[in-house]
Amino acid sequence: MTAVGFVGAQVEADGRIGFIDQVKHPSWWDSEVPPPKAGDRFRAVVLDASREPVRLSALERDIAMARRLHSR
Repeated sequence: MTAVGFVGAQVEADGRIGFIDQVKHPSWWDSEVPPPKAGDRFRAVVLDASREPVRLSALERDIAMARRLHSR
């Protein structure tokens, strides 16, 4: 995570810049999860590679779905 704002967070992965909307970070759904901060490292999946910056999700349900789709 490189920067955090009111509506989401900017991330860098493999030299590419991406964006995680606040509702695609676990802290939005679970008060036990701390909010994102610059320097955090975590897993995420690409939701929309056609957007600039690329849209990502750090939600476990999205990661699980991506794994299922990828294994087909």
